[in-house]
Amino acid sequence: MKKVLHILDHSLPEQSGYATRTQSILQSLQEHGYDVSGLTGPKHQNDISGARRFNDVNYFRTPNIGKQSTSGIKGQIFTVMATRKSISAYLATNKVDLIHAHSPCLNGLAALGKGIPLLYEMRSSWEDAAVSVGTTASGSIRYRLSRSLENIVLRKADAVAVICSGLRDELLARGIEEKKIIVVPNAVPERMFQVADAESLLAIRQKWKLGDSKVIGYFGSFFEWEGIDLLIKALPQVLHKIPGTVLVLAGGGHREESLRELCDALGLTDRIVFAGRVSSADIPAYYGIADVMAYPRKSDRLTEMVTPLKPLEAMAQRVAVIASNVGGHRELISDGVTGRLFEPDSVSTLAETLIATLNERDRTHSIVETALQWVREERRWPEVCRRYAPVYEKLSDNEAI
Repeated sequence: MKKVLHILDHSLPEQSGYATRTQSILQSLQEHGYDVSGLTGPKHQNDISGARRFNDVNYFRTPNIGKQSTSGIKGQIFTVMATRKSISAYLATNKVDLIHAHSPCLNGLAALGKGIPLLYEMRSSWEDAAVSVGTTASGSIRYRLSRSLENIVLRKADAVAVICSGLRDELLARGIEEKKIIVVPNAVPERMFQVADAESLLAIRQKWKLGDSKVIGYFGSFFEWEGIDLLIKALPQVLHKIPGTVLVLAGGGHREESLRELCDALGLTDRIVFAGRVSSADIPAYYGIADVMAYPRKSDRLTEMVTPLKPLEAMAQRVAVIASNVGGHRELISDGVTGRLFEPDSVSTLAETLIATLNERDRTHSIVETALQWVREERRWPEVCRRYAPVYEKLSDNEAI
């Protein structure tokens, strides 16, 4: 049995798309016969040190007992060195055939030079993500440094995995050899196909006093690029055509306060629910109360390049999906077939698409059924994770890609 050590930024019990993808990958690889473990860097906040087990997956923690900052240049150096030391400690007592380091590139830097084949998985363009949240500017020193460090890892790794075609094209433009790259897209675990029972749905509706209202849902992180402000601004137009509609926002992030202020300014406090972060056990019930899930991502370099995870969950849960027509969404959604796409950064077309989806029940039902079939056939984790196997086998046997 081949043993693979995964180097990670964070994992469960922290809740994020990153942690969800990680857990699904590791569980699926175990099902395919690999002996896998995860090792998190000092950014992971829920455990100081030691091993933790979640759903039969072992995670080893890099200690950060002094709670040293992991931000800024000094923090990034600390993160690399602490993770590197933790990897060495693990390797001293465990035989490993392959290291699989997941972005950000600090994990890849920590894993280099260990004398063990390295697969690096790039899940996003982190410098562009920093631009999208406003912590740096395109072309800044920080931007160029992040990009340079990423390129070092991409070139020195024995193979590279990316989550979508947009990132593959980006790597090709950076001069990374095509034969080194595999695409392992986002997918959904089997549990996401299990819908909530009527009692659970009723409980959520009663909790938020939804009655028989039509529900528009957005579940995820509250980042600027997600376009949640556009969704709030579109709601008055929807209410004009479909009175009583409610927007349910589940999740959180640094944009929450400004979104609440926008809600107040538009007089929509009785039409918008801020549900907070939802436990994994309640996720199907929240999807179950939604008549449509909206993903109004704004168009920028990041969203044109990288695919999200949440639309796949909604499809698996049999909920209609509408999304802005950006590159990351086009890889997941065929307009009018598995969902509806609308012009990005446009409040009016977002509102029109919401109204059409809520009103055209027969067409929407057909789209939902087609989307469900597509996710079942193309985006289930056990099948998607088979893409790692040829690379794992070659690298662990010291064969060239």
